[in-house]
Amino acid sequence: MESLTPLTQYAKELRDSGRNMEAVEAYDQALRLAPDAIELLNGRACALAMLGRFEDALAVFDRALEINPEYVVVIINRAKALRRAKRLADAILGFDKALTIAPESIPALVGMAGSLREAGSNDAAASYFERAYAMDSQQELLLGSWLDCKLAICDWRDLGKLIAEAERQIDRGVLVAGPFSMLGITDCPARQRQAAELYLRRLHSVATRLPPIPSDRGTEKIRIGYFSGDFHNHPVSFLTAGLFETHDRSRFELTAFVLGPSVRDEMRQRVELAFDEFIEVGQLGDQEIVEEARRRKLDIAVDLGGFTGSSRPGIFVMRVAPIQVGYLGYPGTMGNGVLDYLVADKAIVTEADHGQFAEKIVSLRSYQANDSQRRIADVTVARSAAGLPREGFVFCCFNDPRKILPAMFDRWIRILGKVEGSVLWLAGHRPEAAQNLRKEAERRGLNPDRLVFADRESRLEDHLARYRIADLFLDTLPYNAHTTASDALWAGLPVLTCRGASFQGRVAASLLQSIQLPELIAETADEYENLAMRLALEKGKLHDLRARLAENRLATLLFDTVTFTRNLEAAYVKMHQRCQSGLPPEHFSV
Repeated sequence: MESLTPLTQYAKELRDSGRNMEAVEAYDQALRLAPDAIELLNGRACALAMLGRFEDALAVFDRALEINPEYVVVIINRAKALRRAKRLADAILGFDKALTIAPESIPALVGMAGSLREAGSNDAAASYFERAYAMDSQQELLLGSWLDCKLAICDWRDLGKLIAEAERQIDRGVLVAGPFSMLGITDCPARQRQAAELYLRRLHSVATRLPPIPSDRGTEKIRIGYFSGDFHNHPVSFLTAGLFETHDRSRFELTAFVLGPSVRDEMRQRVELAFDEFIEVGQLGDQEIVEEARRRKLDIAVDLGGFTGSSRPGIFVMRVAPIQVGYLGYPGTMGNGVLDYLVADKAIVTEADHGQFAEKIVSLRSYQANDSQRRIADVTVARSAAGLPREGFVFCCFNDPRKILPAMFDRWIRILGKVEGSVLWLAGHRPEAAQNLRKEAERRGLNPDRLVFADRESRLEDHLARYRIADLFLDTLPYNAHTTASDALWAGLPVLTCRGASFQGRVAASLLQSIQLPELIAETADEYENLAMRLALEKGKLHDLRARLAENRLATLLFDTVTFTRNLEAAYVKMHQRCQSGLPPEHFSV
């Protein structure tokens, strides 16, 4: 069996580096020597699961469990495969079985929590995260995951203490919270960059270094690859569909790399038609995606995901194109060695802020793409049908509940207290969040009935139509409304924001600058609170702002898809020219 050890190690190294097809072959060779070796069966099954071959993986896991039905590592990995296959009920049963055998298994607790969260049971998920955290508070990414769950349901018990602990640990170099988690809890750009680079150092340890990519391809068209897990009914596609369709196909060749699951919905069908090639790569390992991309000789790769959802930062560490650009899906830096450029505008990233980013900043005239073809249902929504009072001022915030932090909620309560008869209309798609927010309102002395929760609309056009019956959108901090702010403005509802210190806290200010309504940008929390009350009490001022919004809606940059696309294309051309001339990336404006 001595000859088996190097082969086993080799197979594991292939799997750890994301080369799962080769790993399966190596495990097959090893299993010919030891067909009942449970560790080899487990490794082969894990590699198959990473390839998206879930049924094959489950068959191998089951073979391992025939040999040892209580082998917890295999039970946990089988449950993880079920979770990746989106068979969440089965995954939960699997993690539960593991916890019956090993109640203090942190991987089982974390796996159970993650599965419950994906199934929409954030409250139950938080309890499992809490149990794991009590056993190991330094566990990688654990505190951030727990905080995400608590924020999703507006459970603010010990929130300040836990956020402070996350910040302390990140400052000390401990990866207790991922980069995306940090965006929602801190307005400190340095801390966000630290979280990104801690996360990347973990990726660097398994990323394979591939040969450099030649920059001179000798092609007439610039080849652009857009990488995203969100080419379906998702805010990223809602914003970018018009961009993809408007690209100048005489100058650019477009390829979509689909990193997420294959979702056949209306938006997926629309954006697929906008590309020259639309490739499903979500089932591949990182190196396999890189090799697939490199075969197409891209000039520019645009990452629309960053550290979100189905994103794959590891492929950009290995490099898929001579020029790599971050845009839209992740509002912050990716850290050293990943992307060359980050697209923004001067309202989001000033020249003084450049040092906060690992990337060179490309400043467009207006940052956010928008689809000017978005339809708003031609219906008149009655306030009573939406559960709103017929009279009185309606403040609105349809941001995800996880963006609501206690400090901003305190100000909203004070605003409501000073505007008689007013209500606050919030997204109600998480009943636990609604229940907790009502309790928090009551604790602060406000009748909880003054919080009204909107049901989720199945059609985007119906959702957009109901914005028209609100009076003023109140934004959140440190994480602003992004797509949600665009939705409100497109529907004609003024948005009041407070400019933060970080990228994700300045996007709404960027949108308001682009639609020429800077009066709705507060520079301090006190100014935000006072302006909200003034706009509610001085009806003439708000009426004038609504009229200007209606006038500016199609006459300014924010919803001018064609102009935005030409500006972004000009940025791509400049990046390409610098690269072709052998020049390094540099900050520039378009």
